[in-house]
Amino acid sequence: MKIALFGHGTMGRVLEESARAAGEEIGVVFTSANVGDAPRLLPSHTVAVDFSTPGAVRAHAEAAAAAGVPLVEGTTGWHRDEAGVRKVVEERGGALIYGANFSIGVNLFYRIVAGAAELLRGVAGYDPFIEEAHHARKRDAPSGTAVALQAILSRGLGPGEEGHRVSIASTRAGHIPGTHRVGFDSAADQILLVHTARSRAGFAAGALLAARWIVGRRGVYAFADVLDDILALEPEPGRERKVR
Repeated sequence: MKIALFGHGTMGRVLEESARAAGEEIGVVFTSANVGDAPRLLPSHTVAVDFSTPGAVRAHAEAAAAAGVPLVEGTTGWHRDEAGVRKVVEERGGALIYGANFSIGVNLFYRIVAGAAELLRGVAGYDPFIEEAHHARKRDAPSGTAVALQAILSRGLGPGEEGHRVSIASTRAGHIPGTHRVGFDSAADQILLVHTARSRAGFAAGALLAARWIVGRRGVYAFADVLDDILALEPEPGRERKVR
């Protein structure tokens, strides 16, 4: 694959290194200094990957769709503009795949949390909570992963107060790669599920997997759709595929 990269921060550099190590070609890296050249430079690429800033996502989606290049959207914190981004991709016949977190481990963690929530549905006395911690430079809080976990818990626990009042506590400090804890607390005991990222390499590996998967497709997809294919599973109960 020949990959165009939007953004060259920490994740952008990790993605670039991982792609080259996997034998992929990085064609162009777009930053604020040269992103205006995207209409001219993008069409020669197989796929584009975006690890930039939330405010730039719509413009990058527009540029990729106009060039006929599928986009892997790894930026978080942009979902207030999701409807606008979807409209751009759909109207142009483009392709986009996004995820709150491209780590394969995190996406398996989502399913573990969903199973735990379903087991605890209707069991009185257990209050769910979410704790997440990231490095000091991460802009959005709570994290996109924590928000996704909150939605999973609300769906799994079902109607009622415990299904709609899942609190999130966020920490931003130092160089923490990313830790998410999902707990169910009662007077008698506590059940705790934890995912800890040891490095950002797992996010890059998932983004590259998504890049290979999205080539040749059209529409808007969630990274969970890739995992569905890998595991040969039907979509999670209550979650439709994110595709048009």
